[in-house]
Parts: sequence; structure tokens; C-alpha cells
Amino acid sequence: MIDLDSIVQSVKKTGENITKRVIICAGTGCVANGSLKVFESLITTAKELGIKAYIELKEENKGTLLSKSGCQGFCQNGPLLNILPNGILYTKVTVGDVKEILEKSVKNNELIDRLCYSYNGTIYKGQDEIPFYKKQHRIVLKQCGVIDPENIKEYIAEGGYRAAKKACIEMKDKEICDMVLLSGLRGRGGGGFPTGRKWDLTRIQTASKKYIICNGDEGDPGAFMDRSVMEGNPHSVIEGLIIAAKATGADEGYIYVRTEYALAVERMKKAVKDAIDLGVLGNNIFGSSQSFTLQVMEGAGAFVCGEETALVASIEGKRGMPLPKPPFPAQSGLWKKPTTINNVETLATVPLIINYGADVFRSIGTKSSPGTKTFALTGHVLNTGLIEVPLGSTLRHIVFDISGGVTDEKDNVKESNFKAVQIGGPSGGCLTEAHLDLSLDFDSLKKVGAMVGSGGLVVMNKSNCMVNVAKFFMQFTQNESCGKCVLCREGTRQMLLMLNDITEGKADENIIPLLEKLAKAVQVGSLCGLGKTAANPVLSTLKYFRDEYYAHIKEIRCPAGECESLINYIITDKCIGCTVCTMKCPVKAINGVRGKKHAIDIEKCVKCSVCMNSCKFNAIIRG
Repeated sequence: MIDLDSIVQSVKKTGENITKRVIICAGTGCVANGSLKVFESLITTAKELGIKAYIELKEENKGTLLSKSGCQGFCQNGPLLNILPNGILYTKVTVGDVKEILEKSVKNNELIDRLCYSYNGTIYKGQDEIPFYKKQHRIVLKQCGVIDPENIKEYIAEGGYRAAKKACIEMKDKEICDMVLLSGLRGRGGGGFPTGRKWDLTRIQTASKKYIICNGDEGDPGAFMDRSVMEGNPHSVIEGLIIAAKATGADEGYIYVRTEYALAVERMKKAVKDAIDLGVLGNNIFGSSQSFTLQVMEGAGAFVCGEETALVASIEGKRGMPLPKPPFPAQSGLWKKPTTINNVETLATVPLIINYGADVFRSIGTKSSPGTKTFALTGHVLNTGLIEVPLGSTLRHIVFDISGGVTDEKDNVKESNFKAVQIGGPSGGCLTEAHLDLSLDFDSLKKVGAMVGSGGLVVMNKSNCMVNVAKFFMQFTQNESCGKCVLCREGTRQMLLMLNDITEGKADENIIPLLEKLAKAVQVGSLCGLGKTAANPVLSTLKYFRDEYYAHIKEIRCPAGECESLINYIITDKCIGCTVCTMKCPVKAINGVRGKKHAIDIEKCVKCSVCMNSCKFNAIIRG
């Protein structure tokens, strides 16, 4: 039987010999920017400099520990490198910086200003000072970016698997369900259904075989919260699954991860293997009567497989298509057996509730939406990345306090740059300037036609065309529709065609009521969540940016200057007649003589913008 206390003492004793820890971010974003090359350089350069550096925690190793972590969140500034206990965070680190870091910061405790995050002349030493981190409330992400995600003993040393042990040995199934229900935890995958109630629906079933599934099929454009948790703290997900299995009576589980998440798949598989080898998974866990086996399954990347019944069908080897409810998976799910399905973040939150109690969890967030929520912050903001804030935080706090503000096309930060935020991906809706102080929680967002969704936040500035935004998300949902429902299959296609006509200046005013009517029909008549929410981007942009739709239709003009079909290029009086644009134009649409202002033949122009980009005098503008 596994002895958690002895592992904690062993890691603690070993850690006493470590004078410094250098942690390189090895989340997907930083890996793509070369962080693994930096890590390899740290190993070889430390040896060249005579620094006692190790890549494993062993009792005989004394000196500096070089380790990798999951996503540290500050994605805009990767690769990231942390030095502990100095509390130093270096940004945009390259192989060329390694020798200086080891010589100055590791050997001599010096701060290298040029590698620190700086803004408006202020240099920030580390996470304790940087507003991006300082203004968050990280509990689910607390260990992501710190511990080695591939070392189960490090997870245990930080209190890992104690909640699972408590649940297996000290608590009864109903007691666990009641505690999770009392905590107010709601599903973080988008639906917001009370987790404790979902578990109890499976618990009360009398079947001899039950399953638990972790839904890691995160498919929203711009969303990477679940991926980052699986990459950075996979054992927190496994621990949540063990607790859920005990609560529901399941003895077998699946972690369903989309195959595009190669690093998440790799780390989850290793975490499951290590948990089995150490006795955390298997028969009679922690000496209790609870047995639980777990395996990782790769999904084919279909967005519809995020829907519970489609996910179940995929695991069974069938095409991922949703089924009517009832019966619900809690009654008849995987292979017709009672099945509980929770998303990654929900499961990673559960151990915190068991360890600290429902009241502590409820003290964070709002009354109806307790706890925190992770968001993937992308778009036109100063600092993109992965954040975690209490539910009920405002958009203003996230966009301006944490991310640093909205940028224009030249990366200048101004509050006036803000135009909208798309929340919840293709299933969500647009929030405007009027919603900057709206409480971001399940109920408040629903009232304004949006939803938390899985947690994607795409910030847009004045250069974004909202009709084009709606078209982008409609293109996505139309591609991802499984085709089972006529309204979803054909309705999304027709809406996309209408939006294409609007952005190309081919529509009249009658298209707006028709588009709105069709969107509402698709919303009501579709079978699953994909179809029912597919119209949200259209309906929310029509509600808050209807004037932009009419500008495209009545004036044949895109106010944001983004829809190429509606853009005309104009040569202004700044033109000196240098003829560069004439030579560059691929269709010979520009006429004029040297030394005099030129003109563009609108009929010939293919709107490729080559002329504007090649003009050194900024004499060509979009009109």
C-alpha cells in the first residue's frame, strides 16, 4: 500500500540539498518557441561552467536543480524561465541567454534587467510583482508552472492524492456527493451543471458496472485551458477522477483527449502509468475497498465529440454523433452503463474541495457561481495567456488590469481601442463596452445572450469587423456539424451563405430578419449543444452591432475596413508619382505619369493591397 507521508518526507529531505531551482516552461506554447533547446543548453552549459546542476531529485544530488514545468501562463512572453528561491522570472529566453543566466543569476544572484518583464519603464523581478500574475487568484493553476508534471512524487509532496485517500478511506459515496454539491461547484466545460448533482444521478443507479470519463476534447478556437492543466498538473485530474469514481461507484475510467494535444496525451499517459506503478490506481486503492482502472484515449478532433453522448459514441468506436436525451449518460452511457462525464478543470478542482472543505470553496466567487475559472486570453491585448480568476470578476479587470489593456494594429495600448470580446468560443456570444463591468458568472452571462463556455476569451479592437467575426465562428460550426440534424446541418450552411453575401456587398435589407429567424430556428430545433449554440455569435452581433450589418448592406461599406470585397483603395494627394505602385500592381489597375498623382481603376482592382504596402509615402489608403 502506498505511503504518502514517507514520499513527502523523502522529497522534502532531498529538496534540502537543492540550493536553487531553475524551471523552464515546457508547455506547448513555450516548447514551440524553443524552450526545450534552452533546457538542453542549461544542462550542457552548467557542466562547462562547473556548476553542480542536476535534472533529477535524488538524495545524493546537491546544488542546482534544472527542471521543466507545464504552462506558466504568461504565453505572450515565452519562453519563460523561473529561478527559485530568488523569485526571478525571465521572459523571451533564448539559447544565447543561458550562459549569462547561469553565471550571473544562478552563481552570483544577480538580476538581468533586460530579461525581466518590463512595461512603461518599470522592471518587474518576478511573478510576485508582475500585474499579470499578481491580480489573478490561482488555485487550480497554482502548481502548473512550478512542479515537474512528469514527477508523481513532486505532486504528492505538494499534498497530492491526500484528498483521494480521504475520499476512499474516510468518506462514503453520498457524503462526497453532498460535499461537492454543497460547495456549489458547477461544470467548467460550459454547461455549468452542478457537479455534485451529476455525480449523485450516477450514484443512485443500481447497475453493477459504472464508468467515469474525463472530457479533454477541448475544441473551441483560441481555448487551451484544459490542455494546459493536463500538461502542467496531470495528477490533479487523475485524483479528481479517483474521487469521482468513489462517489459514483465507478471502477473504470477514460481520459478522452483530442489527438492534436500531443504533449497533453504524452503526459497524461505517463501520469496514469506512474500512478499505477505507485499503487495510486488499481485494486484496493490506499488499502480501501475502492478499485479503479484508468486509460487515456485519443479522440479524432471532432468538435461535436465535446458533447457527452457523441463522446461516448467515439469511445465505443462509433462515429461521434449526439443522441437524444433522456436517457442521460448517468442512466445509460458508455456501453449502456451509468456514466459520469466531467471536464478536465472540473475534476482538477475537486481535490481542493475535499482537502479544504465546501465553505472555503464557496468563499471564492459568487453565491450562484462559487470558485475560480481559468480563461484563455487571446486577441488584441498586451499580454495573452492563461489566467485564473474568481467567478464574478469583471471583463474590465481581466482585460485592463491583468492583461494590460487593448492594443491597436501598432501595439499601442489605449482604452478606446476596445470593441468587443467573444466569450465561450463558437458556442458563446459577444460582449461589448457596455458589459465591461458585468459579473462573469454562469447566470449573468446567460442573461445577456452569452456563456462562460470552456473559457475562451478573444479580445477585439476597432479593426475587427463583427460581421466577419460572426462569419468566422459560423464557418467553424458549419464545418464541425456532424450532420445528424437538418436544422444544424443545413441551417448553419444557409446562415454562412447569408453572412458571405453581407460581407461581399451582395445582400439587401430583407436578409437581416431572415437571418435572425433562421438563427433562432437552429437554436431551438437542433439536437445537441453544438447546434443549439451555433447561432449565438450571429444573434449577439446582430443585437449589439446591428449598425455594422446595415453599413455592409445599405452603404456597401465595412466600417472596420476588414471585408476585402467592400474595400476600395484610394490614392491621396500625398502621391508624388514615383510609379512604384504602377510597377507592383499585378493587374495593371493603376494609371498615371511620373511626377504626377496616380489613380486606381476600381473595376480592375483585385484588392490585394500590394500598392498600399509598397507605397513609401503612405499615399494609398483604404476607403
